[in-house]
Amino acid sequence: MSGFIHLHTHSEYSLLDSSCRIPDLLDRAAACGMDALALTDHGVMSGAVKFYRAAQKKGIKPIIGCEIYLAPKSRHDRTPQAGNRYYHLVLLAENEIGYRNLIAIVSRAHTEGFYYKPRADKELLRQYRGGLIALSACESGEIPRLLMAGKEKAAEKAAREYAEIFGKGNFYIELQDHGTDRGKVLKKKLIELARRLDLPLVATNDVHYLDPEDRLAHEVLLNIRANKTLSDPDHRTFDGEGYHFRCGDEMEELFADVPEAIENTRVIADRCNLEIPFGNTMIPPFSLPAGESDPNSYLRKLAYQGAKERYGSVEGAVKERLEYELSVIERMNYATYFLIVWDFVRFARDEGIPVGPGRGSAAGSLVAYALGITSVDPLKYNLIFERFLNPERISMPDFDIDFCVRGRDRVIQYVQEKYGKDKMAQIATYDRMAARSVVRDVGRVLGVPYAVTDRLAKLIPFGYRLKVAVEKVAELHDLYETDDKVRQIIDIGLRLEGLSRNTSTHAAGVVIAPDALINHVPLLRLTDGECVTQYDMTDVEAVGLLKFDFLGLRNLTLLDDTCQALRRDGTKIELEKIPLDDPATFALLREGKTAGIFQLESSGMTGLIKRVQPDRFEDLIALLALYRPGPLESGMADEYVERRHGRRPVTYPHPKLKEVLADTYGLPIYQDQLMLMARHLAGFSLAEADILRKAMGKKKKDIMASLREKFIAGCVANGIPRDKATQTFDEMEKFSRYGFNKSHTTAYAFVSYWTAYLKAHYPTHFMASLLTSVQGDTDKVAEYIGECKEMGIEVLPPDINESEHDFTPVA
Repeated sequence: MSGFIHLHTHSEYSLLDSSCRIPDLLDRAAACGMDALALTDHGVMSGAVKFYRAAQKKGIKPIIGCEIYLAPKSRHDRTPQAGNRYYHLVLLAENEIGYRNLIAIVSRAHTEGFYYKPRADKELLRQYRGGLIALSACESGEIPRLLMAGKEKAAEKAAREYAEIFGKGNFYIELQDHGTDRGKVLKKKLIELARRLDLPLVATNDVHYLDPEDRLAHEVLLNIRANKTLSDPDHRTFDGEGYHFRCGDEMEELFADVPEAIENTRVIADRCNLEIPFGNTMIPPFSLPAGESDPNSYLRKLAYQGAKERYGSVEGAVKERLEYELSVIERMNYATYFLIVWDFVRFARDEGIPVGPGRGSAAGSLVAYALGITSVDPLKYNLIFERFLNPERISMPDFDIDFCVRGRDRVIQYVQEKYGKDKMAQIATYDRMAARSVVRDVGRVLGVPYAVTDRLAKLIPFGYRLKVAVEKVAELHDLYETDDKVRQIIDIGLRLEGLSRNTSTHAAGVVIAPDALINHVPLLRLTDGECVTQYDMTDVEAVGLLKFDFLGLRNLTLLDDTCQALRRDGTKIELEKIPLDDPATFALLREGKTAGIFQLESSGMTGLIKRVQPDRFEDLIALLALYRPGPLESGMADEYVERRHGRRPVTYPHPKLKEVLADTYGLPIYQDQLMLMARHLAGFSLAEADILRKAMGKKKKDIMASLREKFIAGCVANGIPRDKATQTFDEMEKFSRYGFNKSHTTAYAFVSYWTAYLKAHYPTHFMASLLTSVQGDTDKVAEYIGECKEMGIEVLPPDINESEHDFTPVA
């Protein structure tokens, strides 16, 4: 076991500054015999959760830290001035108190102190010092800067102040050695200062890349960010050398004159014992109306009221399903969650903001249907609640809600105002360096003419990794083998491909916390001033924050625009009340006139529609499930067409499955059907069947093995021979690769049908709204103008006296 532990390490979340991927850092730590490792990215904690969880799986103690930026005076001071805009300081979380305090410091640096960089100040350090260990940082730290400026008294004063802020034994003078004369002078001065003030020393290495051979790739990365070429005299580079992940023996040799600086890395590592709690979802409180005191009873009241409005009465199958769902929701303590979603969906509907009929597995919930969260009757379409909320699999239900593009931000604003801006934020996403872009970037920094790198980039097929492209594309492979410059571009590109490049806002994700977000997750300030969570979608859920997806769906705006235009011309359309067996709508689809129809307008889908010849709403549901790589490549879509038209016989894996598979001609094209097969054949509960579905879909062999035996035993008990049960299970496993979520396809089939209905019955109004929806895309505008001509609709040129901002129907 190494005596040295790295306490100053940067990952790819120090954007365009470090080329280290978290798994690689941990692999190298293990190879060096280190049983602990710190992560200290510049000004952010974005990778903290991924690092923590990956380290624990690797058997390495994770030390969560950050190399923060510190304002020389106040974080609120944004006065332009010569000299230092900020210093560096390394903070390490000793325990959960320190972790929470670090989150607060980093967040407030972004939300309150951003000036070129997210800057904290000593006021924040005093306020949130508990549970933190501080290191004086690299040459950009306050103390090193003062020492190198010859201001030894000021450096002593600063060191005393840090020691006073963090308390005895919690502030260390940090030593580094990257081989420069300047660095050696600084190291000597730092040691002398520490001795005078009786402050402990610690050795670090400022890791920014993994291997010494990565130095050039790292320098290229720095200049991708700086937008410079390596031939520029002022291009970015690190002074000295050795910013790679050094093993302990190398560090011990470098710091042989101060062995205590090495020993103190172990002292600090042993002190840091952070336990981040995972798996406990924090649901914010919902303010109940006067006279209501319990979320469960209020949800029940709303659900029964809504079900009565939907069905006329609540009895029989409706009551049985409603009671079952409510009992599961109550038992799993999710009533408040349902009420929160109901509330903001109700706001949207009251404000005239179009809401989608449903998305994902939520459309399988009768409670959601009764509350008006979804518009799909799960009983009519045989949709399964357990696919959404499984009482035997503890996980949060996931409501993804589609809103009209224009109204989405108003709904988010409503939620912000209701729960408090400090409790709600959108979620960050990290854009990564793809193969084509990394080739162009590397070539630019190396000074290669754009025409050369552009040609090289265009040889890489879309979606291909660089390594695969070099192997598969003959011309690219030949260039790599014969052209040294091409080889250099690709070799560097391979080292940088996939690294995080920049932070942006997730298209849909929003989190709401029960109290201030900075008590739970670090916040990040984007270039446009918006603050988002530093943790991505996966990590905010991991730490227990309640996530919602507010999606903007362009086709809802298209539908609304068409209905509004019709209303202005005296025709009122209520989409949820239009007949689902309209002959003109299906005729339009069978003829392949699908341009502008939601999810149906691609040439491949249009071809499948012409082959299927849909004449009922259920056919649309099936089409959306079939037009996917699995069913298309496996031949299932072809088999469906042949069986539908009677050219091949409809057969069933077992007579007991006729009820389950009759609608799809004996083929299990929905995941829900696999669940029902397990119930009908083996007596599985739907909750057990959902666990089986998930295990099959994710190839979880350990779970599948136990459920396989249970399935076979259940089949045998149900009078099915063991060999037939085994064969059926194997077939189900194969089908699970192709099956799709029926709740989702059913909900989206409504949007497809509604757009087709409006195009069939109100073509001029529909096409005007469709053209408006794509008016920023000249290719689409040209395509849809061509569609208008085929439909016999004349598109008039702009008229300064008549034209409006949008396309409008005229008599």
